[in-house]
Amino acid sequence: MTSTSSATRPFSMADLGTLVVMPWSGEAPDGSDMPYLLAYSLGDAADGPEASAAAVERLLTANGLPVGGDLVDGTERPNLPVTLLVEAGQAVLTLAGLSAQCVPPAEWIAAARERGYAYLVFTTRAWPEAAPGKPVEPEALAAFAGAEETLTAAAHVVLPARRLRG
Repeated sequence: MTSTSSATRPFSMADLGTLVVMPWSGEAPDGSDMPYLLAYSLGDAADGPEASAAAVERLLTANGLPVGGDLVDGTERPNLPVTLLVEAGQAVLTLAGLSAQCVPPAEWIAAARERGYAYLVFTTRAWPEAAPGKPVEPEALAAFAGAEETLTAAAHVVLPARRLRG
């Protein structure tokens, strides 16, 4: 009997499980608001949270985003296959083969427009407690997003906040 390791197994979007993108803004070292996006899986893929984590890592790597590596500055890499569109009160994150959108608060949109970019933390660490439609307390968000295990299992990307041209 032959088995295929997860490293060589073909990528399937279903392996990601439910993918969530959560916006928030907070004060940056320069004193102004920084718009952040946290992307994560609920870990609810058919094969469990470990399969979700491996699928997220394959997705990030395939899009040129190193997990646990250096910050990727998308403002200096126009060919990066990851984009952020901020329009009509929504933020749309797009990677090759995947698009996720969220409705950020007004202060997030203002910060993204002022800075011209947002900071994406796309982690392989599952967060099953933070399902869409369930309120997340600021303390819980800070604890998860700021945890060493979340940050070291993530790709960190500065993404230009693009708008439609009219």
